[in-house]
Amino acid sequence: MEFFDVIASRHSVRTYKPDPVPQELITQCLEAARTAPSWRNGQCWRFLVIQDRQVIDQLAAQRVYGYPINSWLRSAPAVVVACAVPGESGEHDGIPYWAVDTAIAMEHLVLAATALGLGTCWIGGFNESPVRAMLGIPEGIKIVAYTPLGYPAQAEGLMGRTVKTIARSHSRKALEKIVHYERWGQR
Repeated sequence: MEFFDVIASRHSVRTYKPDPVPQELITQCLEAARTAPSWRNGQCWRFLVIQDRQVIDQLAAQRVYGYPINSWLRSAPAVVVACAVPGESGEHDGIPYWAVDTAIAMEHLVLAATALGLGTCWIGGFNESPVRAMLGIPEGIKIVAYTPLGYPAQAEGLMGRTVKTIARSHSRKALEKIVHYERWGQR
């Protein structure tokens, strides 16, 4: 798949086929993440790959805002948790770059997965403490996001269709609304 086709075709997948993801594809996605740029090349990211059905079910059952908003995660054959070691990155003007660095690496992983025909869905809605305890992630390591990883099901489930409708996830603002040239306000 050509690079711009990968970008255009990447979308949040919330329903997966039960087929396992071959290890070589998982490794390719992780290699893509590993090559991401980072603050002073600190490479603060760490990834936890989960394929155990019981653990995935526990992640799916986590309640956020009082609801199991990620219950659809049960259909995924794998989940990749992106974590950061804050001390291996920096901060500038109040921006903690461990979050930025790990987000860049996670996006490399997501785009690689798309190029390989796999589906993903960036999950930022979770409660860090119970997820940390469940997965044995040490204190001091920050969980930035996680994503299911698997082959998209042919038909999107009701939850996926509902979320996409509410979030208008396919609509994008026009360039004229988000780009300024030379000075703010000049288009």
